[in-house]
Amino acid sequence: MSIFTWPRVHGWATCTLVAGMALSLWVGLVHAAPAVNLIGAEQTAQRIFYVHMGANSMALVGFLTSFGASVLYLIQRKLAWDRLAAAGVEVGLIGGLGTLISGSIWAKPAWGVYWTWDPRLTTAAILVLVYIAYLQLRNGFENPRTQALFGAIYALFAYVTIPLTYYSAIWFRSIHPIMFLASNPDAEGEFVAALGPSMRLALQSSMGVFLLLGVTLIALRWRMLNFDVRVRTLWLRLH
Repeated sequence: MSIFTWPRVHGWATCTLVAGMALSLWVGLVHAAPAVNLIGAEQTAQRIFYVHMGANSMALVGFLTSFGASVLYLIQRKLAWDRLAAAGVEVGLIGGLGTLISGSIWAKPAWGVYWTWDPRLTTAAILVLVYIAYLQLRNGFENPRTQALFGAIYALFAYVTIPLTYYSAIWFRSIHPIMFLASNPDAEGEFVAALGPSMRLALQSSMGVFLLLGVTLIALRWRMLNFDVRVRTLWLRLH
């Protein structure tokens, strides 16, 4: 793609994404029917569920990208894959932190506290800390090849925290609702199964838009990292 064409495409994509995000938030915060099994502040706070799940989908696409790019680096040893893995982790952490923050806001009226050491919440916090450590430790290496190799191996092990976080609410006694594909009699029900049509639309639109946001941010960050390498290479050649 021409360097003159990219800003125009990027501009249209950004405008579309912003419009989609605004529409998705309106559907979730205004249009979706209220939860009939909740009352008062808890019923109002429930609407952050759509942002919560949207941020969760952005985190997932970021960490999945990191995992896939790390595998490709170990196979092909191309540094571009390492930069994609790093971009995926950075975007995944934005989604992960958004998930924790929105979940805490929802937890206060639902459970009476912003935080409880429930298995799902605990493993989600561990997941975020593990990926923060990825960025910190990865940047401790000056040699790009060593940095990439360490990052790829670390990312593969770090990915284990994702299924651990999901299944923690299924394997252990948890007050966190089960969202998809499984059940736990000790959890607070299968939340998604109880959604009405407007609530399901709000959930699907939010997750779709946040997923698109994640992909867009990963692509932009990857492009920035590639440009950074080119600039540093040219600087070294000139000096």
